[in-house]
Amino acid sequence: MSQTRLKDVLEPENPSERTEVTRIVIPPLLTIVGLTAVLYLGRDILMPMAVAILLTFALAPIVSFLRRRGVPKIIAVVFTVLMAFVALLVFGFLVASQISNLAQNIPTYQNNIIEKVRSLQEMGASGGVIERLTGAIERVGKELQAGTQSAVPEQKPLPVEVVTSQSPLDILFNIVVPLVSPFATAGLIVVVVIFMLVEREQLRDRFIRLVGAGDLHRTTEALQDAGKRVGRYLLMQLVINTTYAIPIALGLWLLGLPNALLWGLLTLVLRFVPYIGPAIGMILPMLLTVAATPGWAPLIWTAALFIVMELVSNNIMEPWLYGTRTGLSPLAVIVSAIFWAWLWGPLGLVLSTPLTVCLVVLGRHVRQFEFLDVMFGNEPVLEPPARVYQRLLAGDPDEAVDYAEQFLREAYLIDFYDKVGVPALLLGELDRARGVMTDSTRKQFATAALTMIGELEDIADEEEEENGENGNDKGSDPDDDDTPDLPDGEGRALLCIGGRGEIDDALAAMTGQVMAVQGATAGRLTHSVLEPKALGAVDLDGIDTVVLAYLNASSAAYARQAVRRLKRRKAKLRIGLLVPTLEGDRGAFTEDKTNADFVVTTIAQAVIRGFADDKPVPLKRGGARLSRRRPAKKLAKQDAA
Repeated sequence: MSQTRLKDVLEPENPSERTEVTRIVIPPLLTIVGLTAVLYLGRDILMPMAVAILLTFALAPIVSFLRRRGVPKIIAVVFTVLMAFVALLVFGFLVASQISNLAQNIPTYQNNIIEKVRSLQEMGASGGVIERLTGAIERVGKELQAGTQSAVPEQKPLPVEVVTSQSPLDILFNIVVPLVSPFATAGLIVVVVIFMLVEREQLRDRFIRLVGAGDLHRTTEALQDAGKRVGRYLLMQLVINTTYAIPIALGLWLLGLPNALLWGLLTLVLRFVPYIGPAIGMILPMLLTVAATPGWAPLIWTAALFIVMELVSNNIMEPWLYGTRTGLSPLAVIVSAIFWAWLWGPLGLVLSTPLTVCLVVLGRHVRQFEFLDVMFGNEPVLEPPARVYQRLLAGDPDEAVDYAEQFLREAYLIDFYDKVGVPALLLGELDRARGVMTDSTRKQFATAALTMIGELEDIADEEEEENGENGNDKGSDPDDDDTPDLPDGEGRALLCIGGRGEIDDALAAMTGQVMAVQGATAGRLTHSVLEPKALGAVDLDGIDTVVLAYLNASSAAYARQAVRRLKRRKAKLRIGLLVPTLEGDRGAFTEDKTNADFVVTTIAQAVIRGFADDKPVPLKRGGARLSRRRPAKKLAKQDAA
């Protein structure tokens, strides 16, 4: 058995039984159009099947729970389905009884309606707004009627009598079928749900063999993901709707609204319908409040009750219970509601979110339908560095700052820069090196990056104060093994200078900001100060270390010249090179070739090496070429003597 291959398990052992299957590749757009047509034409059959499948997802955890307690499968399935449909029948009975009671009390509400109409008329009396609107509408109606009478000659209508002849069998059929059809559909759903729950394992195996035999892991993961997401969505939606409906029913009962239980139950059901359901659930009780209660105060309190519950549900309950369990973006919920309502009517509107969840799971696990996950999923489609780079490239640092603030809720500034900020700058430098970034775009990108760094100065100050209060050397995420702890920089003075361009200046600004967080005095200068004429004006008094930032790995020659100029100005100056593009292959960026004291690839390493107590590397004067000349000059002087 250990030598049995996966192919032998999935295919027949007899080669003669194997059938060569030719796979036809169908474009995804054509597939979507075909599936949409099938769903529309077969909606009478597919809608009950969809309801049955969703109920199977919802009831499967209960069946599994009973099975783990030793209940036989058939008994567990039948008991679960019967309890579910008994609950639905009880719910329907309560709603029907409440509606019957409401219908009996409607004639008693006439006086309240008449009084409210009179009050509105009194509000519009003496040339009020309502009276003027009514008069204007009457005048427009008279003008339209006069124009119609003058344009069309008066004709006497011809009496028409429609006589239909139906047999008793036709009459019985027209009466019985509409009554029996809902019960037949419900019975079909019950049978399908029982069958799916009983044959769940066999159906799963057949589905895997049909569509995913070549990749059992991916297919199994997709099925589990779809089941968990749909089941959790239905359960969480039921919990949220129940916690919403109970306060609504109690509040309406306290306000004296008749049939408060009815409106609570309807609210619970209608909230399964995205967007439209909550609005309908609020409008109906408000209309009844106008008819059933005297005065306008109950209407105001009813509206306030619904508004408060909507705010609590949308801002507290749903984010707490949902989180990212459905995997849908808000736009996906709206689009899916429109699509499924057009396709299957009101029932499609109710089923829109669970069905779209299944589509997103399909796109997440099937490469051909990946666009569904990109369009409707709630996970970011761009990596964090690419997302920040895109916003900076568009000259919009505000969204980049918003993302940085979200990132910094659970991390430190150094983590954001080394994991997101610096990679975003590298993307910009890559586009600049490829020639796809114009000078104006490069300056705009660099300016936006510096603006983002400036907006994060407040967070840097908070981290600096936190480091001072705690008295520790923590500057990175203590739970992250990739970023080391940063040392204390109290009493140290450093300069961070951009290497060759504006994007390097942004990298130097990030480095200087992190060093300041650690307590050091870190100045930040642009690449223009490295010019020979400008370098003389740079104040190096009290500066013990300079960090030069380069994003281009081919800038070793420029770095060598900058190091030599700085060391000529101050021999005891330590100079480090920050080059994030090296990634282990330093090439020409070595301490020996550039005469630098250290070469690092991350801001964290630059801080650690910059705060070190190492002695500066002396400048190599002249090199080997001058060393060969000196003996010759010395011999010439000896010959002259």
